Amino acid sequence: MPSASCDTLLDDIEDIVSQGDLKPQDRHSARKHVVPKARKRNTQKYLQEENSPPSDSTIPGIQKIWMRTWGCSHNNSDGEYMAGQLAAYGYEITENASDADLWLLNSCTVKNPAEDHFRNSIKKAQEENKKIVLAGCVPQAQPRQDYLKGLSIIGVQQIDRVVEVVEETIKGHSVRLLGQKKDNGKRLGGARLDLPKIRKNPLIEIISINTGCLNACTYCKTKHARGNLASYPIDELVERARQSFQEGVCEIWLTSEDTGAYGRDIGTNLPTLLWKLVEVIPEGAMLRLGMTNPPYILEHLEEMAKILNHPRVYAFLHIPVQSASDTVLMEMKREYCVADFKRVVDFLKEKVPGITLATDIICGFPGETDQDFQETVKLVEEYKFPSLFINQFYPRPGTPAAKMAQIPAQVKKQRTKDLSQVFHSYNPYDHKDRLFGLPGLSQLGCSGLQQGMFLCQTVYLAKPELRLFHPSGTLQLCSWRFLPITS
Repeated sequence: MPSASCDTLLDDIEDIVSQGDLKPQDRHSARKHVVPKARKRNTQKYLQEENSPPSDSTIPGIQKIWMRTWGCSHNNSDGEYMAGQLAAYGYEITENASDADLWLLNSCTVKNPAEDHFRNSIKKAQEENKKIVLAGCVPQAQPRQDYLKGLSIIGVQQIDRVVEVVEETIKGHSVRLLGQKKDNGKRLGGARLDLPKIRKNPLIEIISINTGCLNACTYCKTKHARGNLASYPIDELVERARQSFQEGVCEIWLTSEDTGAYGRDIGTNLPTLLWKLVEVIPEGAMLRLGMTNPPYILEHLEEMAKILNHPRVYAFLHIPVQSASDTVLMEMKREYCVADFKRVVDFLKEKVPGITLATDIICGFPGETDQDFQETVKLVEEYKFPSLFINQFYPRPGTPAAKMAQIPAQVKKQRTKDLSQVFHSYNPYDHKDRLFGLPGLSQLGCSGLQQGMFLCQTVYLAKPELRLFHPSGTLQLCSWRFLPITS
């Protein structure tokens, strides 16, 4: 095969390719001939899109929330805590239900009508395509009810996590937090007391001193939700009261399922707590004690009388009797007899001049005879309670009383009506006019008062004081000391 010869040498391939390329200095000099094309921008629209998320956004913290609470002052305090946390996170708490993105419904399980309202509110929210979060005693006690399926639930001891539950619900998830707060296996009173709060009345701080109770009443559904007694430490309660007074509060309301049982689980008692709280009450502020059952106040009567006579403590106590028949009380498992109740009432009326005592009556409990009911009527006629909560019996699902032979509905309604008539037949505050030497309210001179104001005798205090009611607040006139109006 003939051999080929090459007389010409070839350059490297890199040299061949780069021969036609522009030099760096050529590229730089050519840039001045490049003219960028201007593009118009809708600045207003750009800024609007940047600052406002799209209408279908699921970003938490920008939605409006409507809240509804049923039931006792403990439940109302829980609602105020939840509203405070949500507002602190950025949610807007609105009074307009139709304008809200999410409904937070805080329920009560004491009686059937309260749960019926709760159930109807859920149905209405679903019809209006609202996001829903449920709270309170109803879902805590019976979370598996059919009408609660697929809905988010925040337990009564988990209210400090309400923001998390609302966040996930807004994203379309269903969340349920129903656990108990514990420390080394010991059940706690509930969420922290120093959480943010939006008070319905800015002048009143409701403090739950404990949750649950020691009783096992056969008619009570709340026990299923709140459980056994769990008390907050005294130092935490005193600090919460001090903080509230610094925020401008002028009344502290102590609440729980049974304030009289406070401290029995942590080695203290109610009078010890009250004396500590009295030390931090400033001039012009007041303390109001909540409901206590007769068994747990009997051993502290002397101390309680001294506390209720304190000038910064309302001379008021709520002691539910429920029935004046020992037979009915035994069926209720109330753990006291009528004589115990009378002993408490008689002692406090003697030792605390002008005290206002409130009580509860259940009409038509299973097995209540006409004679049993008449004993209750006689008790009311004898003591003329100025504050009387009359309740028709409702059998609550899952309670022993619901399995008992029920009294006809018409009989229960009639007894409720009859007892109400007894209550309206007397003037419960005659004793205060006599005690204070004050004329009746109809004889009070109201000259010099603006239109819309009126004077009213204070019913909780053991000394002669009047309150001036006015739509815009409280005024101080003459030599009387007027306390801030809260209702």
